[in-house]
Amino acid sequence: MISPDSIFNTNEQENFLRLSIEIFHYQYNHIPVYQQFVNLLGVNAQTISTLEEIPFLPIEFFKLYPILDNDGQGPHEIIFSSSGTTGTQTSKHYVRSLKLYERSFLEGFEAFYGNIEDYVLLALLPSYLERDGSSLIYMVQKLIQKGGQKESGFYLDDLEKLMKALTQLKHQGRKTILMGVTYALLDFVEKFPDFEFPELIIMETGGMKGKRKEMVREELHARLKSHFKTSSIHSEYGMTELLSQAYSKGNGIFYTPSWMKVLIRETTDPYSMAGFEKAGGINIIDLANIHSCSFLSTQDLGKLHKDGGFEILGRFDNSDIRGCNLLVD
Repeated sequence: MISPDSIFNTNEQENFLRLSIEIFHYQYNHIPVYQQFVNLLGVNAQTISTLEEIPFLPIEFFKLYPILDNDGQGPHEIIFSSSGTTGTQTSKHYVRSLKLYERSFLEGFEAFYGNIEDYVLLALLPSYLERDGSSLIYMVQKLIQKGGQKESGFYLDDLEKLMKALTQLKHQGRKTILMGVTYALLDFVEKFPDFEFPELIIMETGGMKGKRKEMVREELHARLKSHFKTSSIHSEYGMTELLSQAYSKGNGIFYTPSWMKVLIRETTDPYSMAGFEKAGGINIIDLANIHSCSFLSTQDLGKLHKDGGFEILGRFDNSDIRGCNLLVD
């Protein structure tokens, strides 16, 4: 069995390729749905030698089947589920190890922002709190606990209370992150149009949840920057089907931790990869997904830059509207 240490200490490209192929063979042999998918494509698993040759499982499979290995380790510890509009089927991620998930999101966060104990984390995520099974809520709860700051916490719809907390933290000069779903951040801006906090890290997680008309990212970020007088708006990119997250510190350019990688596939041929700076479908490798599937083909459209950063450009036509972390451009 592949150890978590080998996953989270993957720093070199050669090691990432070696470990990806090792995990591919493990998942081919231990995840029946994935094995059947690979076989139906006519792919010989023994000949895989590059990342591009690995079959990427369409993310919609998480709506149809339990994607979980069968190596005899016992039952899953939790099921995370996606948000969905009325009448749509939600994705379910059977997570065998919460310890693995917690290590992934903590080390991922700290790779970009440093020690979580240095921050007060305020979460404005009402639509996620109002339902069960959100992996984002689980992540933020644990980050708040590990941070150990008594001022950290969730705000459902009490914007007055959030305003008081932010005002106090601003005067104290505390390092603060406000993580919020898009429509709730806009609600705050409209309720308190004169409030400024230039040092605040604003991290939007995307999503109007049917509460407002969708906005392009540039318009949203310009509005938030103008209001708070901050130089940039941060973003988090994650989803129910993944145990890891990518982060953007501005301009909508996301970067992944070392155990995660994004590839772009051609829009007209899902089995061919596109080059840099070319729009296409986003394929994600998340080595932390060792017990489910590490190789996922999403319905998000994006573009990959040569430095490894990537942008989210929108969604494929006729795909379900995702309930997580996406602003349609």
